[in-house]
Formats: sequence, structure tokens, C-alpha cells
Amino acid sequence: MHNPTSAHDLTAASVAAAARERFADGANFVAGRLVKGASGRTHAVVDPATGEEVYRYELAGAGDVDAAVAAARAAFPAWSGATPGERSDAMHRFAGVLAERAEELARLESLQCGKPLKLSREFDVPGTVDNTAFFAGAARHLQGQSAGEYSADHTSYVRREAIGVVGSVAPWNYPLQMAAWKVLPAIAAGNTVVLKPAELTPFTSLLFARAATEAGIPDGVVNVVTGAGRDAGEHLVGHPGVAMTSFTGSTGVGKRVAEIATATVKRLHLELGGKAPFVVFDDADLEAAVHGAVAGALINTGQDCTAATRAYVQRPLYDAFVSGVADLMRTVRTGDPFAADTDLGPLISHAHRDRVAGFVDRARGYARVVTGGEIPGGTLARGAYYLPTLVADAAQDSEIVQAEIFGPVLVVLPFDSDEEGIRLANDTPYGLAASAWTRSVFRANRATREIEAGCVWVNDHIPILSEMPHGGYKASGFGKDMSAYSFEEYTQIKHVMFDNTAVARKDWHRTVFGDRP
Repeated sequence: MHNPTSAHDLTAASVAAAARERFADGANFVAGRLVKGASGRTHAVVDPATGEEVYRYELAGAGDVDAAVAAARAAFPAWSGATPGERSDAMHRFAGVLAERAEELARLESLQCGKPLKLSREFDVPGTVDNTAFFAGAARHLQGQSAGEYSADHTSYVRREAIGVVGSVAPWNYPLQMAAWKVLPAIAAGNTVVLKPAELTPFTSLLFARAATEAGIPDGVVNVVTGAGRDAGEHLVGHPGVAMTSFTGSTGVGKRVAEIATATVKRLHLELGGKAPFVVFDDADLEAAVHGAVAGALINTGQDCTAATRAYVQRPLYDAFVSGVADLMRTVRTGDPFAADTDLGPLISHAHRDRVAGFVDRARGYARVVTGGEIPGGTLARGAYYLPTLVADAAQDSEIVQAEIFGPVLVVLPFDSDEEGIRLANDTPYGLAASAWTRSVFRANRATREIEAGCVWVNDHIPILSEMPHGGYKASGFGKDMSAYSFEEYTQIKHVMFDNTAVARKDWHRTVFGDRP
């Protein structure tokens, strides 16, 4: 059994050395084993906290995708034919293996993403283990409409069946959790999967797939190909052997995925961008709203599609909210992801850091940067760090309010009437998540009813549950991750009808030929 780095030797360098050993055989996982890509090109995993290369691997190409799809297709008949109890038992073992690997998963996630280790340990990994345990139980409950005589002469019932091979494409912001969200409902329903993680962050997706095999899930049920989006990704989405595509990422790339998938008439599930509003009414608990805004805006360094990005604050609380958020943001500790006292890690890459900084720099021409808006110096200058940033006095139609920035940036605007606050909250193309902050049950009910988003929190922002669905409205996509609702994406419905009369010449035949007997 592989032993991860010991607790007393916990540095990025030691975790990277363990990763190179763990994935020496390659960054693809096909038919139960690690293999190298055959595209002829390589890619590096870079520690975003230092800019240093930690692992170089051979990228997957079209041939590797073909091999993974073939493995998934070969595994499909037996896996889809297994009883729900058999799939459930295997997935319970899968949850157990993941729990045993929790520390290694957390360290690899922090290394490749730059997440503070406390976030990986307390959010990403336990959430994934819980997701796995949930779908292990849910695998036994693939239910349909009750059998019955919906016409006097027939008995009908509904079968819920697996679709086939699911080609899933996951992003770099939550590699482990997104692998779980893609794989778990699919295999619980009897499908097999080929997952393409982001090239920047393959480690935990590979370890997740390997854990499935170690738990006794048959070879070929869970496969991983790590390649470039325009090569491996597009080939996977358009592959004729793939029956369904599930994609999480930006709305722009999601449109391209939809174009390719619809050309082969595939089932499609898209979880796309977000620009979550955070609506604070004048009766809200101001301290709770301030703390909720900072946590909701800065989780995962703001690289979260549901992160609080637009705070709308009713005018009586506006100045105090701006002051309180700015003061609290200044206390957030930016630093080494493996240091115990770090609150905020780097962004995923220097290129992305520069993109985030560009949004804020352009906003200086029309808005006020209250705090942050800087790349830190000193030892952090090597990494892709950006300080927590609060922007005020921007117009509703400005770039910083409308565009998905995907960084530690919160913009705050005032509103007067409740109607205006809800109208502004809905005034972007996105609709993934939102929150409303109020002591009034009537205001809360109105906000949850009228805000156009797949999830609306009241007096909180960010928490997710395995039992509850996650998915968007409008340009944030369609379909649901997590919960039993996700089975709607990963199963197809078949109506079965039996004749109960044993009559050869049925009355309805006369509408086609002959006369009534």
C-alpha cells in the first residue's frame, strides 16, 4: 500500500515527490490501470503557490480516448446488469477506500490547486466521501411510476435504465468533487464513465478512479483520460460510442460542447458559469451578512461558480456593510497552502491571476477599489496570489458586475426597494446560485420565489448537501448534480405495456382496417 508523506514532513516539495512516485506510470486510468498518453505531447502540473513544475506527463490523444471508451463499453453490459444491491455494495466499499485515502487526497488537491489544506481536508474530501456514501444508498432506489391499468385492457409500468457510456468533462477548481459529481450518479444508475479532468489538475481524479478499482468496482467502469480540451475533450464529446456528455465549466466552452454533442444527438448535462447575487435587506443581521459575504466570496480563492460575487445591500445598511466587509477581508491570511494559519491560497495559475487582476484594474476607471486589488510581494510574489478585493460604486451594466471573474473579488451595490434588489439580482445572464439575507419570512419567501437561480440560500451562502440538487437556470446550464434528482440525467425511461385481453381482433384495429365486429 502506498504511504503518503508523513505529517512531520508536510511541504509542497514532499507531496510533489510522493505524487511523482504515485503517478509514475502515467496520467490516464483505463481498464483498471494507470497508462501513459500517446498524443506525443506532454503537459506539466505546476504548483500555483510557487510556479514550480511538480509533475510532467504524456497527454492523452484521440487514440487514448478510443481505448477508454472501448473499455467502458466492454464493462457496460455486466455493470448495468448487476443488481442495484450489488452496485450499492461496491460503492459502499468505494466510500470506505476514499475515507482511508482522505489525507493523501487532501494533500494532492492542495498541491495541484493551491487550496489551503484546511479547505481540502474539511470541505473537498469529506464532501466527496459523503457523496459516495449517499449514492451507494441511492443506487438501491431507482424508482419509476407504479404499475397499473391506465387503460382497461392493459397493464403499464416504467423501467428506468442506464444510458451507456457517459463522457464527462470536469474543471480545475474542484477536481476531486467534480469527478465525484460526474462519476457517482452515473455508475450508481448502471452506466460506465470516461472522465476527462482538467490538464492542470489530474491527481485526485486519477486517485479517485483507482480507489474505485481497489473497492472492487470492475475494470472499465471508471476511466480517466487526461488530455487537452480541443483534442481529447472534443473527441470524447463527439465520440459515437459515448451515449451522454456531462460537462462542468464556463458558459463559453459549454456552448462548444453542446454544438459537438448535439451533432451526434447525445444526452447532455451542462453545469456552467455563475455570478451569484448576495442580497442583503435592511432588516438583516449585519454581522452575519458581513461574515457570510467574506466567506462566500473568498471560498476556494473565489474560484467557485456559486461564490458570492455581487452583493446588493439595501441603502440603510450599505455603508456599514462596505466598511465591515473591507475590515474583515483585511484580516484574511494569504499564504502557503500547507501552512496551518493560511486562509487564502493562490489562484490556479499566473495567467488566471493576471486575468482576475485585469478585471479589477479596468474597474478602477469607473468604480472604487475599497480594499485589495493587488498582487502581494515578498515570498508570495512567486505564486499566483491575489489579495481579497472589494469593489464599490460600479454601475449595474459594468463589466465587473456582469462578467464571471472567478477570483477573490466581491462587488457591492446599493438598492432601495425590495423590488429593485430582486430585479438587480436577476439582471445577469447567469442563474446558478444566490442568497437572501433577512429576518422576515415574507421577504425570504419572496426572494426564494422570484430570484432566478437553481439554489437560493437564506441567511447563508455556499453550503451544499449530497441529498439536495445542484444546477442552474439560464446561461448557467441545465441538469442536476447530486441528490436523487441527478438520476433524471443518467437514466432513460422506458414504458412497458402488456395486453390483458388475449383478444386477437381488438376494437381499436377498426381505425386502421375493417369495421367494428
